Amino acid sequence: MATKINIKSLPIGYQSIISNGRHSIVGDEPLTSKGTDQGFSPEDLLLSALASCKVATVRFIARKKGWTVRDVDAKLEMSVKRNPDRSLATTVTVQMEIEGDLSAEQRAELLHEADNCYVHRMIKGEWTIENAVPFGETVEA
Repeated sequence: MATKINIKSLPIGYQSIISNGRHSIVGDEPLTSKGTDQGFSPEDLLLSALASCKVATVRFIARKKGWTVRDVDAKLEMSVKRNPDRSLATTVTVQMEIEGDLSAEQRAELLHEADNCYVHRMIKGEWTIENAVPFGETVEA
């Protein structure tokens, strides 16, 4: 099943209401980009998706194996640099803390699984992003 997002741009700054049909959040740009800083930036949302998947994966694997895990926290930082050919090089650093009654081997396994979460693998995989078309039209091959 395909993931679908609808977005409604508001006339204030760059605010948008982002919805998946069940939940809504506010997106915006920071003040430095002439936004109103009233919501997550597109970069924040991208990094949040990765962070959310990593911590959920740790919790999923721990539950599956019957390991006692309390808090699972992550800090992610993304830096983007423009290459001379104008392409972008993105580096994401990840720090995670997993509280629980775990051995060093169990903790290492959970961190390894976090690095294999679905969103991490998706981002590193092959992407095809089609050009935008007006509502109701389809992309021609």
